[in-house]
Amino acid sequence: MWTVPLFDISYSTEEIEAVKNVLESGWLTMGDRTKKFENALAKYLNCKYAFVVSNGTAALHLALLALDIGRNDEVICPSLTFVAGSNTIIATGAKPVFADIESANYLCISSEDIEKKINAKTKAIQVMHYAGYPCEMDSILSVAEKNNLYVIEDAAHAIGSEYHEKKCGTIGDIGCFSFFSNKNLSVGEGGLVVTNNSKLAKRIELIRSHGMTTLTLDRNRGHAFTYDVIESGYNYRIDEMRSALGYFQLKRLDENNIKRQELVKYYIDQLSEIDMIDIPFQESSNSLLSFHIFPILLNKTIDRLKFMSALKRMNIQTSIHYPPIHKFSYYVQNKYRYSLPVTDEVEKRLVTLPLYPAMQMNDINYILESIKAFLID
Repeated sequence: MWTVPLFDISYSTEEIEAVKNVLESGWLTMGDRTKKFENALAKYLNCKYAFVVSNGTAALHLALLALDIGRNDEVICPSLTFVAGSNTIIATGAKPVFADIESANYLCISSEDIEKKINAKTKAIQVMHYAGYPCEMDSILSVAEKNNLYVIEDAAHAIGSEYHEKKCGTIGDIGCFSFFSNKNLSVGEGGLVVTNNSKLAKRIELIRSHGMTTLTLDRNRGHAFTYDVIESGYNYRIDEMRSALGYFQLKRLDENNIKRQELVKYYIDQLSEIDMIDIPFQESSNSLLSFHIFPILLNKTIDRLKFMSALKRMNIQTSIHYPPIHKFSYYVQNKYRYSLPVTDEVEKRLVTLPLYPAMQMNDINYILESIKAFLID
């Protein structure tokens, strides 16, 4: 349908062959290939413990559960993110408290507004590295340490991004990643939880699989005949097909992120000629980024719906990352109301343009020509 889709998957013959080998092996549930994938991820991220899970939402839920966050607790989080962040907080019985973003130039959660939202019930801060650009983690960690709070990193956009030579997701207490179809590392549905804390790692590993002391693979190999349940848990396991796919996706991740960077640079160079469009994150000093999505900000005089509809007529897919969570019906009805002036102002102007490694410069030229044609009309 789309001449230029918002994203596109890119698999090599290695990935296809890897999935085929799993099917031929006869062992599909979490096993050796998952462990191999986890080891590779831990090495890549330079962290001690990595647990691959069924999806990014499961990763966030496990992080909260491992930190014993629940009823009467509050977790400060951004509203300009995917709803999984706050939904998982609510799922534990805790309350999400929304903080504003830094500015229209930097769309990550503000450490200053985080500090304003802290009270006696606050137990953790959940940050999100928007588009792969790191939050100001030094300031956030300082606030967390001063107030004895945990820090959870939602790094769904940021696999490969670094902050002061540390991989995003490994800076706070627990990091969470998504391997959804549109992510830089894509397996369809999948996620990852990482930590350097051994006690948290043990809890995450248990809760991932029903709180059981042994796994199906152990019993299949005769390493155990039965099991005990020592923790209330869930089935957040991943399967071997997706782990095999992810293992080979990881090998190509840095190469693909560099391609994304080249495309973003070309976008920025060409869009600089258009006064009616602003590009966030121009202030970023980080050199190693994932460039997960490419958001732009329309001038306030531009009708966003008409802009996106015009691109749709040219078979160019766009999106909005994100409709703010605090404005969703469920959150309004349940009185999750917060003053977030920067988020409220920015979200009205946000549009996400296509970005994926297989894009060509000609695709970007076509998008830019379509944008210019709309603005001239």
